[in-house]
Amino acid sequence: MDDIIRVEGLYKLFGVKQQDAMSMLEKGVARDEVFKKTGVLAAINNVSFTVKRGSIFCLIGLSGCGKSTLLRCLNALSRPTAGRVLFDGLDVGNLQKNDLLTFRRERVAMVFQGGGRMSHRSVLDNIAYGLEVRGVALQERNARALEMISLTGLDGWENSPISSLSGGMRQRVGIARALANDPEVLLMDEPFSALDPLVRKDMQFELLSLQERLHKTVVFITHDINEAFKLGSMVGIMREGVLVQVATPEEMADNPADSYVADFVDSANKVQLYSVKHIMQKPGCLIHSRDGARSALWQMRQQGMSSAYVVGEQMEFAGVITLDKAMAVRAGTLAFTDAIERDVPRVQEDTLVSELLPVAVAAKFPVAVVDGEGRLRGIVSKAEILATMI
Repeated sequence: MDDIIRVEGLYKLFGVKQQDAMSMLEKGVARDEVFKKTGVLAAINNVSFTVKRGSIFCLIGLSGCGKSTLLRCLNALSRPTAGRVLFDGLDVGNLQKNDLLTFRRERVAMVFQGGGRMSHRSVLDNIAYGLEVRGVALQERNARALEMISLTGLDGWENSPISSLSGGMRQRVGIARALANDPEVLLMDEPFSALDPLVRKDMQFELLSLQERLHKTVVFITHDINEAFKLGSMVGIMREGVLVQVATPEEMADNPADSYVADFVDSANKVQLYSVKHIMQKPGCLIHSRDGARSALWQMRQQGMSSAYVVGEQMEFAGVITLDKAMAVRAGTLAFTDAIERDVPRVQEDTLVSELLPVAVAAKFPVAVVDGEGRLRGIVSKAEILATMI
């Protein structure tokens, strides 16, 4: 994936003595000290980062850290004091009025917390509004809006007033309206923060599902570390206008840049952060399918276990053989190939622990971890999953 957004040395200052403040900031003076001496607030202080095409980039931080201001600089709703925002190499800050309007209408779309929905319009007319502004003909824009209604799960509500919708459904309208213009980038400013926890969880799932199908680039603002780690392929943490660290959730958990980031990570739900590769173990009892029941029984006796994992010549996972079935094979009442239980859950190393939970609950054995070729890489027991949750 290539970079679709590149932010270089961005500053956004509010106040009169901006030149004095900029000089102090460039010398490394803290934001609070700059504000005391100049009355200028550095909402964004020398921020640089890139966003990969087709990825979800999450920005997180406490209220007042500058994340929403930064988001608005990406489409020039807020003009930066210094620095550049490049969109596919295009300097957004250099766009004149008409070009900027075209850029906002066709290449980027914004989804706010409140959604900006119009109560006097139906669901269909709300979703088609952006196309109407662009001058798209009625039949074409309604057809496109209906596609987005179906895509976001609003079928049957197209002629309903906004007031009749639940909070989650209203937010779907906001997302559908943004998608109707087929933008390259979605800018989302805490779109789910006002929703109930269960509805919020559903909307997070819907966003990931849409991303899987549409492959849009998303810059997502949140104050919830769990939401950021669940949605973001890359996460940036801001503090007092400074972008402290940008990393994958796993990299951030393993190597936080400082104590501020570490405190954020410590508050995260670890089952949404860690993948299976962090907690998997090597199976204690492992036999090749060529070895037979005698080897399985010997391994179980040596390891003090009642089952063994069976693999083929290239370590491809075949299944599990239990103590009683191995004994039945030795007694001659069961063929070895029939003794192998093959309906054993399999996951891959990058599966999140949160996704593993429902699989593990129903499993009779520790879950097998395999690679893309079906080769056994390890196992995950219920005890290891439980330890992650504590």
